[in-house]
Amino acid sequence: MHRKSLDDRGRFDGQDVVPTRFVRACPRGHVDDLDWPGFVHGPADNCRRQLWMDERGTTGDLAELSIRCECGKRRSLYEAAELDQNPLGTCRGTRPWLGLNTEEDCSQPSRLLIRTASNAYFPQIVSVLSLPDRGTAVDSVVAENWEDLSIVDSAVELTILKKKPKIAAALDAFDDDEVLEAIARIKPRMPNSPPEKSGSGVERHVKEVELEALLGAQEGFGDDIPVDPNFHARRLPEAVWRTSELSVGVEAVVQLHRLREVLALIGFTRLEAAMRDIHGEYDTDVERAEIALEPSWYYPAIENRGEGVFVQLRSDAVDQWQHAPEVRRRLDELRLGHAAWVENRKVKMAFPGGPYVLLHTLAHLLIQSLAMRCGYPASSLRERIYAENGRYGLLVYTGTPDAEGTLGGLVQQARHIEDHLAEALRMGQLCSNDPICAQHAPAESMRNAYLHGAACHGCTLIAETSCEMRNDYLDRALVVPVLGMDAAAFFPAPL
Repeated sequence: MHRKSLDDRGRFDGQDVVPTRFVRACPRGHVDDLDWPGFVHGPADNCRRQLWMDERGTTGDLAELSIRCECGKRRSLYEAAELDQNPLGTCRGTRPWLGLNTEEDCSQPSRLLIRTASNAYFPQIVSVLSLPDRGTAVDSVVAENWEDLSIVDSAVELTILKKKPKIAAALDAFDDDEVLEAIARIKPRMPNSPPEKSGSGVERHVKEVELEALLGAQEGFGDDIPVDPNFHARRLPEAVWRTSELSVGVEAVVQLHRLREVLALIGFTRLEAAMRDIHGEYDTDVERAEIALEPSWYYPAIENRGEGVFVQLRSDAVDQWQHAPEVRRRLDELRLGHAAWVENRKVKMAFPGGPYVLLHTLAHLLIQSLAMRCGYPASSLRERIYAENGRYGLLVYTGTPDAEGTLGGLVQQARHIEDHLAEALRMGQLCSNDPICAQHAPAESMRNAYLHGAACHGCTLIAETSCEMRNDYLDRALVVPVLGMDAAAFFPAPL
């Protein structure tokens, strides 16, 4: 590393140079060159003589690197990583990816960062499935006429209200059952005032809307309903997939023959990744680095077309399970681990709840089983976990940017879901790292695995590209009996 003084201009013209791999950054996403003279001499010293980076070793460790000035002063680069002394000074708010003169005020202390390190850039990506807009349309109409429709509780009241020409004209495109269902969805959210509207109707969580579309899939194999190229789902008859008592906790299995996923980049963070909540959304107080100053577009996005398998668990079974004394004790242990993680990371995030951890762990186990027979590697399968308003399910899907989508190997495995469930439970029952894995206490973790119960790379963890929670909030003990803990499991041990 060499930094020229004002008297050295042109001295190194035409010479080969290697950029230093070190920069400074802050939690707000700003990135900048290090003030090398200020780091060596201190902010009060104006020495601008030639600087050199000396490396005493071959490991590349910061302790073996030092910055030396011709004036004789030297400082180890290891000191640049000591956050309590703020050796790199205050961040200048530079945002070079936005162009020149884009600095903003920032009072965060600068932190040493390697340009190519994995924590230099964490994209924040929002993922949604493209769904038919029938439900959205009726919700929008009901929201627009909520002042009149808020008093409707029955078909008789709706018939009387439709005597108003305005209401009759607005609801003419929908039958009474659709309107009553829309009223029932909206009323609990805004019992005393009109519901908040967006451009497409009532604002709801993305996953809540997706779950309603999945649960609304019709049963059967008929071709009487046109195939939507963006979303085509069929609910399998129970006689096709249920063959034993192992799946007694499963309510339904849905084949997604066609799905379209849209992924949009909304920003990024540095140093630490911001986690999404269980609804697939980022908290409103998450501070991200913007990708444009005043964009004339929305956000860069891509679309994948593919297929998937949706598994719904019985709501009554899940509710009964999570109130069992053994399950509550296990969830208390997981909450203690979550609290320790929050304290350690200084973040704000609520514990996702027992049903989410159950579904999340089950999805990981099913992905490993499905990958054996569906024709796609486990790293190309992804998950979406739904725990919305007392309804529980998981979606395992795959997609490709190709216009034709995927080939159908995954969706056909829905017919054999009970075989995959049995295989998943067998894999989850015993880990090669047991008893250490099975008896792991989250709050007392020696490896900072605060968000894991009985889960490790030997049993439950999968590729992070497949997981919506970065391989956190996993516990085999909530899914199947494990070594030393058999009373908190939702499913029985496979035969």
